[in-house]
Amino acid sequence: MKCQQDLDIRSTPRAEMNLFPLDTFVYEFPGREIEIVFEIPEFTAICPFSDFPDFATLKLQYVPNERCVELKSLKLYINSFREVKIFHEHVINVILEDFVRASDPLRVRIEGDFNVRGNIKTVVRAQYEKSDKL
Repeated sequence: MKCQQDLDIRSTPRAEMNLFPLDTFVYEFPGREIEIVFEIPEFTAICPFSDFPDFATLKLQYVPNERCVELKSLKLYINSFREVKIFHEHVINVILEDFVRASDPLRVRIEGDFNVRGNIKTVVRAQYEKSDKL
């Protein structure tokens, strides 16, 4: 895809991201709501516009339903974005989708606080809440 500056912008296709799978374990207290908060201060992906690395602190807060996300797999999953060309807005949505698919939480909120680039600071937030409707 060409942009107005005549640069060739290519994000990594989802099927080619080769992201490490998120593992889970059984939450032994279903029905008892707890909030789990992860702060990930060294997130890195590649800007599809410039091919330079983007850095961010990710904050992920969730209330488990029946499964919790295992920390080592989360670390490996997040680190696997280092070779992925993806926009800030898209990476937060990809993480949200993968997290929900893996753990089926009651609620989850993800924030990407990206480092300043070109005098602009970007913060992207996304959230999900499990519907009671079946």
